Amino acid sequence: VCHTELDEIEGRTPPPRLPIVLGHQVVGRVESAAAGFQRGERVGVAWIFSACGVCDFCRRGEENLCAQFQATGRDANGGYAERMTVPAAFVFAIPEIFADAEAAPLLCAGAIGYRSLRLTGLQDGQNLGLTGFGASAHLVLKLAQQQFPQAKIFVFARSESERAFALELGAAWAGDTEEKTPEKLHAIIDTTPVWRPVVAALENLAPGGRLVINAIRKEEADKSALLQLNYPSHLWLEKEIKTVANVSRRDVAEFLALAAQIPIKPEVQEFPLEEANTALRELKARKIRGAKVLRIF
Repeated sequence: VCHTELDEIEGRTPPPRLPIVLGHQVVGRVESAAAGFQRGERVGVAWIFSACGVCDFCRRGEENLCAQFQATGRDANGGYAERMTVPAAFVFAIPEIFADAEAAPLLCAGAIGYRSLRLTGLQDGQNLGLTGFGASAHLVLKLAQQQFPQAKIFVFARSESERAFALELGAAWAGDTEEKTPEKLHAIIDTTPVWRPVVAALENLAPGGRLVINAIRKEEADKSALLQLNYPSHLWLEKEIKTVANVSRRDVAEFLALAAQIPIKPEVQEFPLEEANTALRELKARKIRGAKVLRIF
C-alpha cells in the first residue's frame, strides 16, 4: 500500500480511464510462462509497467522519464486483485531471502528510496535528513546505515510514534517536521505529501546541500507555505532542489539485489485484501510503522 494510491483516489494523479485496479508493489506467481520465467516462479511488479524503449530517455537508461511511461495500478491494472497481466520485460525475480510481504515494499518504497539516496550525492560522514518516516524513509535509513556507516541520520516526522520508531532503528536525532536540527544537513530526502516540510528542510540544509523530493504529487492544502521562502535562508549558498520521477527497471533490480545481499527487510503490517480501505485510511491518517501490505492468498 502506497501513498501514491491516495493520490490516484483523490485525483492528484488520476488514472486515464476508469475503472482501474490499484496496486504497484506486487508479488505473485507466474501463471502463464513467458520469456525468462517459468510457471509457478515467484516474481514482482513495480511502479514501472512499461516504457517505449526507443526514445532518447529509454536509450540512455532513463526510462523513468519516458513520455510514454506507463504506471502499474494507474495506467494499467495493478495488484489489488487475484490476477494481473504484465509485460514479461518489466517483471522481476524475487530473491528467496524475502517472504512475500517483505518483498512487496521493496518494489516501490525501497526502489524509489534507493534512487532518492543515490540522487542526494551523499558521502560517508555527511549528515542525511529524512522528512516523513513511512515505508520509503524507513528503508532509506536502513540502506544509508549500511552504505554510509559514518553518516548521521536525522528524521523529521509529525507523530511521536514515527519519531520513536526512527530512534529505535538507529537515527541520530528525531524531531517534528518543522524543527531545526542541531547540525546542518548535507542532504535531505522529503517523502511527505505536503509543502511545509519542504520549506523547513531548505532551512536545515548546509551550504551546497541538496533536497531530493521523493513524491509523485504534493497536496494543495498547504501550498501557501511556499510564500514563506526566503532566498538568503532557504536557497542561497548553492542549495539545490531535485525531484524523483518514477523508477527505472535498473533501480528496482539493483535495489532487490542489494537488499538481499545486506540484507535489508522492511517492517510490515499485513491486512487482508478485504481491508484495503482500512489500510489506506490508516496511511492517510499517518498511522504508520514501516509498510502496509495487502495479502490476497
